[in-house]
Amino acid sequence: MTLTRTQAAALLLDHGLAPRRALGQNFVVDPNTVWRIARLADVGAGDRVVEIGAGLGSLTLALAATGAAVTAVEVDRHLVPMLRDVVADTDVRVIEGDALTLDWDEVLAGPTAAATGASAAPEPGVVPDRTDDRWVLVANLPYNVATPLVLDLLDGVPAIARMLVMVQREAGERLAADVGDPAYGIPSVKVRYWATARLVGKVSPEVFLPRPRVESALVAITRRDEPATDADPDRLFALVRAGFGQRRKMLRRSLSGLVPPEAFTAAEVRPEARAEELGVEDWGRLAAASPDA
Repeated sequence: MTLTRTQAAALLLDHGLAPRRALGQNFVVDPNTVWRIARLADVGAGDRVVEIGAGLGSLTLALAATGAAVTAVEVDRHLVPMLRDVVADTDVRVIEGDALTLDWDEVLAGPTAAATGASAAPEPGVVPDRTDDRWVLVANLPYNVATPLVLDLLDGVPAIARMLVMVQREAGERLAADVGDPAYGIPSVKVRYWATARLVGKVSPEVFLPRPRVESALVAITRRDEPATDADPDRLFALVRAGFGQRRKMLRRSLSGLVPPEAFTAAEVRPEARAEELGVEDWGRLAAASPDA
């Protein structure tokens, strides 16, 4: 079971609620779309899924129906009681909170994400199965926070091993872009540092309530076992920000004062190149060759 447009509208009306633009609320109200997302997420029994921005619970129900244990995060305190009612008979734990400020170690603690919220502490003498610490994020993310949220989770929440996120199409293209793509930029390099990413589908505005004025895209992100380069990430991204901050300039100009001329040779990077021509491994070599950047 999931929610149709008619059912979602009736649910909101019954509770005297309406989508809140300030929170970027565009609820998915097409059953085919939520089943498609659940299928693309490739989750099932034994998997632990966290959904951000659960809203009315339409996607939540589809994820729970796969057999996965779902932790649904919702920031809107007015929606939370209704969401709890919608998923009451499923293996879903609902958490009220802002995904940008949550203590993710606490949220993802425990051997299961079941509605009981069981304690994370293993029995004395028992070595926990580390595969239990791996989570899948599946979410229809508000457009205004999607990119920083994905990047923050890649930076700080290694327990999330995979993501399938629905975001504004332009944001999705930036997250999934690689060298040579028009959308390639700072977010693309950050994603590539931590993970692999690809666009796996587009979503029409017609499946949302209310209908947004833009298309959405589905992006699949898989965390690497290790970052793409062992260069210091602070140094690496200081160079990335400087390079893309003046992306029309050659690197010898945009990175002047950060990268000495000899570092380009050591890193096998052309000083005449521009930022969008460098992959994450190139940036890593340049950072390693510029230790004072």
